[in-house]
Amino acid sequence: MIGHGFMGAAHSQGWRVAPRFFDLPRAVEMAVVVGRNAQAVADAAAKWGWAESATDWRAVIARDDIDVVDIVTPGDSHAEIAIAALQAGKHVLCEKPLANTVAEAEAMTEAAERAAERGIRSMVGFTYRRVPAATFARDLVAAGRIGDVRQVRAEYLQDWLSDADAPLTWRLQKDRAGSGSLGDIGAHAIDLAEYITGLHVERVSGILETLVAERPLMAEGIGLSGTASSERGAVTVDDVALFTGRLSGGALASFEATRFRTGRKNALRVEVSGSTGALSFDLERMNELEFYDATAPDTELGFRRILVTEHDHPYLAPWWPTGHMLGYEHGFSHQVVDFVTAIADGTQPRPSFGDGLHIQRVLDAVERSSEHGSAWLDVE
Repeated sequence: MIGHGFMGAAHSQGWRVAPRFFDLPRAVEMAVVVGRNAQAVADAAAKWGWAESATDWRAVIARDDIDVVDIVTPGDSHAEIAIAALQAGKHVLCEKPLANTVAEAEAMTEAAERAAERGIRSMVGFTYRRVPAATFARDLVAAGRIGDVRQVRAEYLQDWLSDADAPLTWRLQKDRAGSGSLGDIGAHAIDLAEYITGLHVERVSGILETLVAERPLMAEGIGLSGTASSERGAVTVDDVALFTGRLSGGALASFEATRFRTGRKNALRVEVSGSTGALSFDLERMNELEFYDATAPDTELGFRRILVTEHDHPYLAPWWPTGHMLGYEHGFSHQVVDFVTAIADGTQPRPSFGDGLHIQRVLDAVERSSEHGSAWLDVE
């Protein structure tokens, strides 16, 4: 695993726990975690259960004993690491968004397609697909339980930047992160809406806004930790992204991504309205799904709550008895299960780098639309 911040902890949890609850077709050894600071990455290895640590990712991917490379670094290094790993014959799992630009995502996808010809697999980490309630929502739509999809509303709402004096982290710098709320959390909203409906965003009209233009620099360098200094630096990404979209098949969609929605901590929400029903998912109530059957008698109409904890629900059989809840970290275990199974079966895991490229093109179209007065633009 290359990188060891917030996502490093989440991915480590997934790699460590999945083999202990699921019967994986391949044994998993957490061989080495890589970071720039030798002491920090050594501490991460000891804390999360990696056998060793290293500071040179190029040397690690050249090793014969490494089969999989898991990339959890900021977006500005995804392309370089992923392409090198694929060329070295390693299966690659890369955190979302796939890259910082369409050109980088295209290069990564081309490398993945060439590697696939040699049996090398790659996947992008849109983990919320693997929350059981979200997966079950996808299954209901695919089974025709809400009829033809007519309208979709997807939003990802957080408030951790609502304090104007919160420090300038790498997520607020375009050269490191690629974009702000749009790419960081908006990418999840787009992917989950497409995953649940089976449709794709084809046209967009959007607007991006930066609400706080400058923030305190970190006294110990710009990062996720340290003490804020009296100096301030420019925020070069969006704080809020709002856009509408036309989906394949003609359905309409609205999207919002913000890290300024005061009071909302991690509210990823998708509501899908169809010709014979509707469903609604909210990550802050991640073990539940709301379902509306428009074909029921008038006296029985209304959204009903489905508790998604049954063993017949997606991913849940190996876990706890019915009614015992899962949490945020379980999606990363499910990601490991799907990735390792695809590698063993010789099939393409999803979402593929090609899927990640499509999301990158949507992000790019929204950004260009905002630059041109919210003009409607084609995604591809």
